[in-house]
Amino acid sequence: MIRVVIFLVAIAVVAFGAAWFADRPGDVVIAWQGMRIETSVAVLAMAAGLVAALAIVLWSLLRAIVRSPGTLRTHLRERTARRGYLALSQGLIAVGSGDARAARKFADEAARIAPGEPMTLLLAAQSAQLAGDRAAAERTFKAMALRHDTKLFGLHGLFIEARRGQDAATARLIAEEAARESSAPAWAAHAVLELRCAAGDWTGALERLERNQRAGLFDKATYQRQRAVLLTARALAVEPTDRGGARVLALAAVRLAPGLVPAAALAGRLLGEAGELRQAARVIEGAWMLNPHPELADTYAHLRPGDSARDRLERVQALAQRAPRHVESALAVARAALDAREFAVARAVLDPLAAAPTQRVALVFARLEELEHGDEGRAREWMTRALRARRDPAWTADGYVSDRWLPVSPVTGRLDAFTWTEPLTQIGSTGEVIEAAEEAAAPAVAPAAPNAEEQTVPPTAPQAAEPPRRPAPAPAATSTEKIIPLLHAPDDPGPESEAEPASEPPPGRNLDWLRGLLK
Repeated sequence: MIRVVIFLVAIAVVAFGAAWFADRPGDVVIAWQGMRIETSVAVLAMAAGLVAALAIVLWSLLRAIVRSPGTLRTHLRERTARRGYLALSQGLIAVGSGDARAARKFADEAARIAPGEPMTLLLAAQSAQLAGDRAAAERTFKAMALRHDTKLFGLHGLFIEARRGQDAATARLIAEEAARESSAPAWAAHAVLELRCAAGDWTGALERLERNQRAGLFDKATYQRQRAVLLTARALAVEPTDRGGARVLALAAVRLAPGLVPAAALAGRLLGEAGELRQAARVIEGAWMLNPHPELADTYAHLRPGDSARDRLERVQALAQRAPRHVESALAVARAALDAREFAVARAVLDPLAAAPTQRVALVFARLEELEHGDEGRAREWMTRALRARRDPAWTADGYVSDRWLPVSPVTGRLDAFTWTEPLTQIGSTGEVIEAAEEAAAPAVAPAAPNAEEQTVPPTAPQAAEPPRRPAPAPAATSTEKIIPLLHAPDDPGPESEAEPASEPPPGRNLDWLRGLLK
């Protein structure tokens, strides 16, 4: 509508001008070089307009001729850019679809059209990973790590390749370099913390944990728990040479996580050795109310080395009153009563557990029968029941069972991975299996891990039910992925190379380029 109005206005202006000239005729005389030209004003105006139009046309042709080389170069550059964009997009789609041959083809085409571009390097690395060519992927990631704009991406890819090759030294160097950046990514911060813990560098791990907390990578509860674990690990490391320093570290860990059994047990033992019995008792009692554990009971019973067996029994009975219906309370009192030869007390606390004994309960029953009555037959019967009884909680992490607490998992290197639970509860996966449909008609309830806060002693009735237990949390890794990633990221580097087993570390690498970055 606006264009129509403008067109009509222009026509009106032209008509008005023509009418104005028609109403005012006149003559124009031009004398130049002996020539005399006489014409009307209208003819002169038309001649001037024609000259102006011809001048504009000639100027446009001349400018087009002058600019033609640049215009041609721009056209060719845009055409090349379109071809490069098409090669990159098709290559990334091929990577996402798992077509290694097409991905390699488009990666080569992109490298020919746009060599050195960040997206070209990305496609080259992804296609090499998809094809299982780890050497080519590593070369590409190294080239990206040496550039400012792709440094972090290249370091991430190199870190993953080093982890796949089980080269912990190279992985730590790469993670440390990535974590030095002002905007350190979360993977680098967590990797540095994990690798320092795996190397036993507890001081460095604590420093990294503080930086991660300031960067907002943890919530307050997670930070306090992990700091308590690291302080406990450091205390255990320095205990043989600096018992005073270990005591300070253990107390700091208890203040952050009062229910952390290793910290409370270590702090109680060291405080007892220092003669601070009242504070040691408070520390162990507080941890016992949150998480009853046999190590706490043993430490509490031996706070004073000179106590008699009867004194230790009284001390353990006082501790058991803080969690009166917990199985660990009954077992702690029973063991102390057997040492004190108070068989009636031991039987009184063990009888409620006879209906569904665990292995430790059955073994204590066997010892009771042998010490009280000398009945080897009953003792062997209880030993036989112990072989078939449900397993007791143990320090378990990622399917690995340890006889003592460890700050990191020896399987995955995860910090604070060990939990006091039944080992069998961590076996299995939340993923779907083929046999699930066949077993749906006869469902069975798998044994669950007893919770430290809810495991209780059953009543004394002969047919007492099994103590209530809460299912253990599902393991972190599942065997079946519900979502297939569209693109292989550097932490999903494609199939393992058959020619290079992951169980054997690769030969020594030339790390001069990386050491140059670290200077």
